[in-house]
Amino acid sequence: MVAFIAGHGMHRLPGYVTEDIPSIVWESQGNPDAWKDFVEMAKHVGAPFITFSEMTLERVELDALVEEAGEMNFPDEEATELVEAQWLRKYSGMLGYIQLGFVYQGIVFLHETTTEWMSATRRCLKTSKASRTLSSTTTSTVTTKRTSRGA
Repeated sequence: MVAFIAGHGMHRLPGYVTEDIPSIVWESQGNPDAWKDFVEMAKHVGAPFITFSEMTLERVELDALVEEAGEMNFPDEEATELVEAQWLRKYSGMLGYIQLGFVYQGIVFLHETTTEWMSATRRCLKTSKASRTLSSTTTSTVTTKRTSRGA
């Protein structure tokens, strides 16, 4: 991916476009190589750079999520949230999300690639956050590590 972007004469800007920024998301329609079309579109419109951000699932965060799911469902060790959080452990340290973006005429265009297990992680995090909102006890916040790699 990095070589493909550089091969098109474009630079990578390490950065993540947040959800509060108005944007248009590229629809991949099940094509795993749609990101290449996205990069080619950025070049076609003359974008000087592509924003690049990725998320990796960290073991420490997964352990905290499993612990929280266990506490939330105690004594039921077969609870869906707990089983799903434990299942995610095999993806520890793996890349699960990449966001590419470019700006054209004041509009941000995004391409996002997410693995199925990263989507499951987000579901677990939402469930976890909902339980913390309902609970009066303080628990640790679990987030995935987001990195932006420079050119």
